[in-house]
This record gives sequence, C-alpha cells and structure tokens, in this order.
Amino acid sequence: MTREIAVGGVTIGGKRPFALIAGPCAIETEEATLEAAAKLKRITADLGIPFIFKASYDKANRSSLRSFRGPGLAEGLRILRRVKQELGLPVLSDVHRFEEIGPAAEVLDVIQIPAFLSRQTDMILEVARTGRAVNIKKGQFLAPWDIKNTIEKAASTGNHNILITERGVSFGYNNLVVDMRAIPLMRGFGYPVVFDATHAVQMPGGAGTASSGERQYVPYLTKAAAAVEVDALFMEVHACPDKALCDGPNMLSLDDLPTLLKQAQAIERIVKQ
Repeated sequence: MTREIAVGGVTIGGKRPFALIAGPCAIETEEATLEAAAKLKRITADLGIPFIFKASYDKANRSSLRSFRGPGLAEGLRILRRVKQELGLPVLSDVHRFEEIGPAAEVLDVIQIPAFLSRQTDMILEVARTGRAVNIKKGQFLAPWDIKNTIEKAASTGNHNILITERGVSFGYNNLVVDMRAIPLMRGFGYPVVFDATHAVQMPGGAGTASSGERQYVPYLTKAAAAVEVDALFMEVHACPDKALCDGPNMLSLDDLPTLLKQAQAIERIVKQ
C-alpha cells in the first residue's frame, strides 16, 4: 500500500479510489482553459472522483522550433491562479528551468518534473525543496526499478509529497510501449503511482515537426491501469483534439471522458473488492 499524499484538498494513494489529473496539453487561451477546468470539475464532481487540473504554461520540449509552446511563465501562472481561485481546484504544471521554480511554487499545488528531466538531480532537489507536491514523470528511457533512485533524491529534502507517473518506455523509432507490471512494481516503493494514459499513446516526433499519436488506444490503457490498482489517472483532454495547438493526436475529447471514467471506476471496484 502506498502512502497518502494530500494536495490542495485532494488525497491520493493508500487504499483510496483513483484520482484524476487532467486538462489540456498547454494553455491556449484564458477562456478555453477556464471552460475546460469548469467542465472537468463538473464531470469529476458528478462521479465523485478527486480532481487536479493540469495545463502547461510553456511546452519547452517540443519537436520543432515552430511548435506552439503556450503563453509563457507569467501569463500562464496568472491563468492557473484564476483556475485555482475561481473554481477552487488544485493545479499542476511542469517546470523546465531553475528560474521557473520559485514563481511556480507560489501558484501550483503540484510541480511536475518532465520525463526528459527525470534524471536531473539538481532540478529534482530544487523542486522538492519548495515543499510543494512533486509529480515526477518517469522518463521513457528508465526501467521501472530505476525510479527508486529518483524517489530517494526528492525524499532526501524531507519532502515526501511525491507522485510518480508512468507514461511508457521507448520502443523503436517514434513509438512507446506500456508494461503494466511497472505500476505495481513502482507502487512497491511506497509512493502513489499515476498512469499517463494519453502520453502513453504519443509517438514523439512521429509527424516530423511535431509528435503524433494514437488516441484510439487511450481507453484500453486507461482500463488496464485501473485493473492494476493505479492511484491516479493522468489525461490530457481538449474540447476538440483535432484542432488543438499541441499534442492533439494523443489527447482525448472532453465529451468522451465521462464514459471512460465510469468504466475505469467499475473495473477498480471489482479488483479492489
């Protein structure tokens, strides 16, 4: 059993039902971000699912120099603060540079370490020292047991509000594969494990100047994660994924989310009986 992590009124881990971390890949407009957050709040409230809103203010790890990145640190954090204050939701975003950590910690309830930075010791230590909850995305280049070293880095600061997110492993060119054994294996280290169902179907760089993806497989992987007792689900969602400014091919439509969450809940109830 994993320890329980409290994040802005949401508790993840232990024997609790799964929580949801969800939102668009990046902040596109203030209006769209608030609308998505409000809709996600209604969906999760109706289903009784603890919810953390996610959106990136700057996607610094895009395939191309011309890729959409978001509004940037100051404007993005202002919008996320509105989500937090006006909708009463805890918020999560990712940091890519040391200069971002201080301002981000003033707004975010969860600071996310991107997968490509999951071995960057100084970055992990500095984020953990803020005292905020830390969500570490396991790099596509790491085996599940390698994450133990990453956990120890963050915990060495005295901050034990740690989440670990599985998002697949590199499998040949522009492709990822998910080994569901990784979830119970990583839960064995004592911290809640999150499954990123949408980045798991991403094909990094698969479109040449952008990532591609296979969103049709998101429901299958989501239900599989529920069957192995994951602590939280992570999904990037959009009102119209085909028109999204980044990661559209692997994002889930907001309209498809309620049915999928109900199915995952039903599976979880069976396996946790």
